[in-house]
Amino acid sequence: MKTFNYSTRSTRPDFQGDFLDMMLQATNKPNLISFAGGLPNPISFPTQEMAAATQKVLDQHGTIAMQYSIPEGYLPLRQFIAHQYLKQGIDISANDIIITNGSQQALDILSAVLIDEGDKILIEKPSYLAALQVFHLYNPKINSVTLNHHGIDLQELTAYLEQKPKFFYAIPTFQNPTGLTYDNETRIALANLLKKTNTIFIEDNPYGDLRFNDETFLPIYPLLKDQTILLGTFSKTVSPGMRIGWIACSNSYLKQKLLAYKQIVDLHTNIFGQMVLHQYLCDNSLEQHLEKIKKLYKEQAEQMITSIQKYFPAEVKHTIPQGGMFLWVTLPQKLTAVALANEAIKHDIAIAAGDPFYEEERNVSTLRLNYTNCDLKTIDQGIKILGQIIKNLLAS
Repeated sequence: MKTFNYSTRSTRPDFQGDFLDMMLQATNKPNLISFAGGLPNPISFPTQEMAAATQKVLDQHGTIAMQYSIPEGYLPLRQFIAHQYLKQGIDISANDIIITNGSQQALDILSAVLIDEGDKILIEKPSYLAALQVFHLYNPKINSVTLNHHGIDLQELTAYLEQKPKFFYAIPTFQNPTGLTYDNETRIALANLLKKTNTIFIEDNPYGDLRFNDETFLPIYPLLKDQTILLGTFSKTVSPGMRIGWIACSNSYLKQKLLAYKQIVDLHTNIFGQMVLHQYLCDNSLEQHLEKIKKLYKEQAEQMITSIQKYFPAEVKHTIPQGGMFLWVTLPQKLTAVALANEAIKHDIAIAAGDPFYEEERNVSTLRLNYTNCDLKTIDQGIKILGQIIKNLLAS
């Protein structure tokens, strides 16, 4: 077999060892109960409504939908997004929005434009795994700010900001992987700290519309407009398969840099999909659709919490999310999450061990559980089995 000279850029190592391979192989098992992924519940997908929107776009705008388009994205869709922001007290122009191939591409575009090799950047500890994977492609120096039940450790943040990082990437609302949310005092303090620096704040908000109650959180953008870049997506609210996300950036110079890179790498995001999505949003109530999803996810989250409290040993701790798709479990230190994951998969239970969500920590005793892609009975069944496995491992 021939060998070739490859780029020296490398992807981030898989710190779960062989676990991911085993998990992928196990997905073919009909009896697998998976709490490992981040999948929206498919019963929430508006398939019939999307079929009607597709037909309408083809009938009324077929030639436009099948032609090349502009890198910024479909203007009516950008206007819809801007209007949604306005409802939240965030004043963003449609001209400040770039439609991307999911928010994952947004992370890559931002990394390519902002990171030079060796640059310092900040993330949360723990952080979104796929963001870490993207950042590693550009070889920055990554520092992590510890999360707590108020949001982040502000003393740690203050110390790291003295090193003048390029940006701080965070998910302040229903965070992935922990499900935690920054309280309003932390949001204000965060904005005040960043104002004193040239550090850009990248706020990723894929889960903000999935809140389980009426509590609202102070938007950070109005407090830090000149330094904030917002990322959003329709993957968690409408369909992940459509791969439609966005970057919102009011800094005109930076926006042009992002737009130029976007045009180079893919010309533009799928215009047909953008137009179909916009037609769906025009013909249906997104708010009513979200209410159904929130009701479903709240029931699933409550079931998982109830089952954990019933079946897990008392020394196991967990977060109580008020929205989103995940909760975070902390095991006794003598038991690593990888050991639990390896044993659980033998019993057809898949979980996400915490190691890959950290920049440096290994053999951690934390793990992420997803509750959105199993029905209530399956959640209870899976947590019961997982609880018994934990008890057995602690006793051995």
